[in-house]
Amino acid sequence: MIVDALTQTPSEQKESEPLLISGQVICLEAIERAAIGRDKVSLCPRACERMRRTRAVVDQIVAEGRPVYGVSTGFGRLCDFAISPDDLEELQLNLVRSHCCGVGPLLSKAETRAMMLLRANVLAIGNSGARPELALALCDFLNAGIWPEVPSKGSVGASGDLAPLAHIALCLIGEGFCVFEGVRMPTVEAMRYAGLEPLQLRPKEGLSLINGTQALTAVGALAVLRLERLTRLADIAASLTADSLRGHSSPFDPRIHDARPHRGQGESARLLREMLEGSEIQVTNDQAARRVQDAYSLRCIPQVHGAVRGAVEHVRGTVEIETGSATDNPLVFEDGSVRSGGNFHGAPLAMAYDYAAIAAASLVGICERRVERLLNPDLNEGLPAFLAPTPGLSSGLMIAHVTLVALLNEIKVLCSPASIDNLPTSAGTEDHVSMGMTAALKLRSIVENAERCIAIELIAAVEALEHRRPLRTGHRGRAVAEIVRSTVPPLLKDRVLSQDIENLAEEIALDRLRKDFLKSTELRQEVAA
Repeated sequence: MIVDALTQTPSEQKESEPLLISGQVICLEAIERAAIGRDKVSLCPRACERMRRTRAVVDQIVAEGRPVYGVSTGFGRLCDFAISPDDLEELQLNLVRSHCCGVGPLLSKAETRAMMLLRANVLAIGNSGARPELALALCDFLNAGIWPEVPSKGSVGASGDLAPLAHIALCLIGEGFCVFEGVRMPTVEAMRYAGLEPLQLRPKEGLSLINGTQALTAVGALAVLRLERLTRLADIAASLTADSLRGHSSPFDPRIHDARPHRGQGESARLLREMLEGSEIQVTNDQAARRVQDAYSLRCIPQVHGAVRGAVEHVRGTVEIETGSATDNPLVFEDGSVRSGGNFHGAPLAMAYDYAAIAAASLVGICERRVERLLNPDLNEGLPAFLAPTPGLSSGLMIAHVTLVALLNEIKVLCSPASIDNLPTSAGTEDHVSMGMTAALKLRSIVENAERCIAIELIAAVEALEHRRPLRTGHRGRAVAEIVRSTVPPLLKDRVLSQDIENLAEEIALDRLRKDFLKSTELRQEVAA
């Protein structure tokens, strides 16, 4: 079925259920639903009990006056400085305030909400040594719709995302600024309107709020989900391009892909076959004799797109493992032990995001070659030059292709890996960092550009299909064309295309185009039945 080929996951069937967090792995779809405010969030009672047990360990350490990093000592290079018992709560306040050094554009509302969700979930694991009140406060912010201002720049991904998470923590203690009901205001005012009280931090709790990878996980998780959906949409766009160019369907024969059984390759080929089913434009025997094989950008769609699918699947798995991982330092265990380690280091995610960036560049690279073939009169099998309504008098999609090339160039520049870089911080104590937040922010920009590029291919492919009339593509391709046409009208004469591209890219980014296609094909199947 086409729905299966587009990968409608089971989690997409349960959007009305509240999200109960307990320190578990959270799938990307659930993160997105909470991030956009569709799901309420609550804390599992069993998680509260775990948190109370490990909090008792921290309280015992304080009562005994034992020197334990982050509880009764300074931080980073200052860990050798013992702190007076009378100053332990001020230590945590100073930590939060001093670490609020983020700069640059704010993270989006969805990214910030995802970050709060993930931090609450990490606290719920119980290894942070924090009271349940901290996780509950984060849930209260999410459910009340309070959006803390979190600058996007300032994290090196070890010791976690200190600066971004500190800006969240600052709001939890009633300081800093946030957006509430669409209005920017001091957080203490928003809390008063929402009926919430500022947190009073106890020993270790400031550290428990800021020591982890939840900023880079949140930004990356939302970007990876968008990229995953885009890979499916790229198959659909490619099928329309291949059809409008009278491409052969033989390269998508299941026997070819069974002979090289990479799962992503097989899934891509299957979707291409389904999209081309029933097409009247397919290459004839006479054309086949003249053109034995298509160019790689058509013939190798499943191999390239399938490799991208495999890469994104790997990255998804890495991100989802991180959502249910304890990333604090030190970690507190129920047996009374406290151990310092390095789970805050973002290397697994930084490398994964760099891998996803390379995959996205390959996806757009082959897309650009297909668009070139659609527009080039020497390659486009009799279509008008640049798909212009009156070539010469009008330029058609000539500069849309130029825009795609500019976007692809930026993607390639952004593919320079962040994870291979390192500069020591904290006077050499933190002498190897992940640069994971840089990798996440780069990936987000790459995905935004890639969505625009696939939008341009869809515009070009649908326009090309107009020139193949009265021959028609298959019914699934026609469904896609109708959806695209609801946003982008036919090119009857030259016009400004910027907004058309942006509007379609927005439909892609918000996942409306894919969902509309699923709905349309389901309705068509019901009618046919």
